Amino acid sequence: MKRPRALLIAEAANPEWFSVPLIGWSLSTAIAKETDAHIVTQIRNRDAFVRAGLKEGVDFTAIDSEAVGRRLWKLVNLVRGGQGIGWTTETALASVMYPYFERLVWKQFGDRIRAGEFDVVHRITPLTPTAPSSLARRCARAGVPFVLGPLNGGVPWPAEFDRERRREKEWLSYVRTAYRYMPGIRQTYRHAAKVLVGSRFTLGDLPARYRDKYIYMPENGIDPARFWQTVQHRSDGPLRAAFVGRLVPYKGADMLLEAARELLQKGTLTIDIVGDGPMMEELRATVLEHGLGSAVTLHGWVPNEKVQDILCQCDILAFPSIREFGGGVVLEAMALGVVPVVVDYAGPGELVTSDTGFKVPIGTRADIVSGFRAVLARLTTSRAEVYNRSETARLHVQNEFIWPVKARQVVSLYARLCNVMPLKDSPIAQ
Repeated sequence: MKRPRALLIAEAANPEWFSVPLIGWSLSTAIAKETDAHIVTQIRNRDAFVRAGLKEGVDFTAIDSEAVGRRLWKLVNLVRGGQGIGWTTETALASVMYPYFERLVWKQFGDRIRAGEFDVVHRITPLTPTAPSSLARRCARAGVPFVLGPLNGGVPWPAEFDRERRREKEWLSYVRTAYRYMPGIRQTYRHAAKVLVGSRFTLGDLPARYRDKYIYMPENGIDPARFWQTVQHRSDGPLRAAFVGRLVPYKGADMLLEAARELLQKGTLTIDIVGDGPMMEELRATVLEHGLGSAVTLHGWVPNEKVQDILCQCDILAFPSIREFGGGVVLEAMALGVVPVVVDYAGPGELVTSDTGFKVPIGTRADIVSGFRAVLARLTTSRAEVYNRSETARLHVQNEFIWPVKARQVVSLYARLCNVMPLKDSPIAQ
């Protein structure tokens, strides 16, 4: 069977950034290795693409949508309420500016799509389901399958954490479902051939009438070249835990310190906290107030390539975040054999099983603190529970979540769409 010719739309794709841009880069370039592909991205990513060895005009095209984008980003920074907060507001405004980018994409590639130069068009980013796509309708009219996703979003704030929701200035999240009435949303899903969906929450949030088009595939993956080490567990000394993430209320680093306080004071547990954010001073004060300095290390911001060095010195990832769409850090820990302890909600709750880690039920702040306290106390006296899951977690990521594996799943979908074969979605988890 011939290699599919794919036009990959990844407006946010950058190997030097993190979160959505890193996902856009990783998935699009992994797919490109399996297909005859051309990647379309935004001009701000061009230099990073070139530094990574891709040739402009051959491997990728950079679209200059800054005429609209620059102005709207100024508005985003003005109304979101501060750096690193107000993510729903940022996503909503980004969804407003995105159609201009797609208009420029069609202007440059529309004739080639209509001429049949591409077997499939796949919009990889934005990941949000709130960004409509005019390309879906245009590709359908041209007779070219349009694939959307993986999409993620729509994870509700737990009712018990409304205070944290307000501290994050997530005002727009109260009316987020209104996106379903935005112009172009319904026709996007009507004209898409298939939609990759990154979480169970998102699956339930999308229009039910197109359910037969949806395929479940978590959006996060692991680059084996970036996470190649393996943790070396020690049977002596304290249990070693890590927390990796932005230091903001919903990530729960403060809940972790509260849950672990007695174990830290007794010397049976240590915690490495990797990340920075507005809660850093609060965490420093907690460490000082309770005399935890010998057991807690606040690393601050650490370059991506150095995070695995710290994780590999730890036994578990203790991550009490209460609102993670994807939970990429959980996969990163598992890839190294570091066993996750997470809240059973949203992304982490979907990624972790009883064979690969530990889950604490979602509930009130007191419930989560109590649940983490109990799990951590048990694991400090029962290391075997950690060690028995370590290799299982690592192999699970290697078999299911490295980017080459995910790319082959997507390309299998392309091949069946392009050849008008009955679509059995077995290569992608349902």
